[in-house]
Amino acid sequence: MLSLLLATTLAAAPAPRAAPSANTVIHIPQLDKLSGLHGFMSRAGTYAALARPSTWSPEFHPFLSLDPMRPESLSAVGIDATAPATLSFITRSKVSCVRLTDAKAFQAKANEALATGGEVKSNVSKGLTTASAPRGTGRAGYVLKGQDVCSFATLYDDDDLLKETVKLMGKAPAPDARLGKLPGSVFVLQGSRMVVGLDGTADGLQVEGTATQLPLPPFQSASASPYGAMTQPGLLFSRAQVAPAGLSQAVGSVRWSIQQLCAACPPEQINTVTQAVTQQLTGHLLVLVDNVQVKASLRTPEGRFFAPRQVVAAEVKDPSKVKAALSPLAGFPGAQALEDGYALALKGGTVLVRQKGKHLVVGNDEAVVKSLLDALSDKSAKLPHAVDFTADPKRAARALSQVSLLDIMSNQQLAGLFAMSAEVGPLLSNSERLSGWLDSAPGGGHRFSLTWTMPASGAKPAP
Repeated sequence: MLSLLLATTLAAAPAPRAAPSANTVIHIPQLDKLSGLHGFMSRAGTYAALARPSTWSPEFHPFLSLDPMRPESLSAVGIDATAPATLSFITRSKVSCVRLTDAKAFQAKANEALATGGEVKSNVSKGLTTASAPRGTGRAGYVLKGQDVCSFATLYDDDDLLKETVKLMGKAPAPDARLGKLPGSVFVLQGSRMVVGLDGTADGLQVEGTATQLPLPPFQSASASPYGAMTQPGLLFSRAQVAPAGLSQAVGSVRWSIQQLCAACPPEQINTVTQAVTQQLTGHLLVLVDNVQVKASLRTPEGRFFAPRQVVAAEVKDPSKVKAALSPLAGFPGAQALEDGYALALKGGTVLVRQKGKHLVVGNDEAVVKSLLDALSDKSAKLPHAVDFTADPKRAARALSQVSLLDIMSNQQLAGLFAMSAEVGPLLSNSERLSGWLDSAPGGGHRFSLTWTMPASGAKPAP
């Protein structure tokens, strides 16, 4: 029975004809099913050039000018718009495999394009037709077998990619079960590390995928969350249930930040406090980032830590034991005892550590911490996934816009954020909502989903 189910799954899964040496593979199960994704990209491209279909269409074929979003563009050169296509991106090279309705028409167009670079060398052997010609500093060509063809282009002036493409055409593509488990009209594969399915409409983009190397702890979704009934406005609102094996990793980031910003705080006591608190956590967490207010250089640890006005809430097993575990904080430099916890004066700002019933709350902004404390209740609800989140794209755009020129000149990561702000900022400002979820997957991986929602078609864009 198990073997029958496996065979059925594989039979239904897409089968990319991907080059073994590819770094990234894009597989389109059916070329004429891209209208929804085209609708989103066309609308998003109004605000971000990177999203425009015209930006991506030149990547579809190594040497022919085609638009995969327009079936008539494909039919004009003999490509079957109802069949799959697979693009393999290799270092300084590319391979595009498609099915043909008219092999002669394709060969005529392909040979004409290849001839612009120099003499076309062709050969027919064992049912395979090969053709290649110089192209810039390298070569381009195709390998044809029946109604299937793989075209290639490389910046290297050798026949290595031609030989690899011949081998690729020599066997039938194998079904990839990972793709059969994901929705999407386009799939992006990065080796065994990540697979993502994409689809959309004019009003939104849907992304769902699996990954094996995300820097995240393991999660679980086995019980009702004390934060399951809560909603809070902000740049980011997320609820999670961390598995017991991942609690040390989750708490470790907080410990590391405090150690960075409080050089006089005794490291051994910080470790003692965090270990004792970790043992009392149930795994239910809530993260709220209200907004970003850059007050110091983002090149400094304190600038990066205090720029996002944020707070984390965690459910604990025994509040009295947590209170005792936190008591060493009273002896930390600059610590102030509060009625329900402590205020720690660190370099660049103050961290608040407070308790309310079974909730431990840690934040870096008094107003944000108070707002969350007021919203906490005893009402719980089961979440459909181990992690869920919502984000306000407009607040995200404002956050990105605060990266300064001096920051980008001295830090590569901050330069990346600045570039993201310039490219994606206008799109975020004209988007409605970002939301998604994440679950742990077998083998230490994760499955995730993201929905990017635009305002209803016809709505007035943001200024």
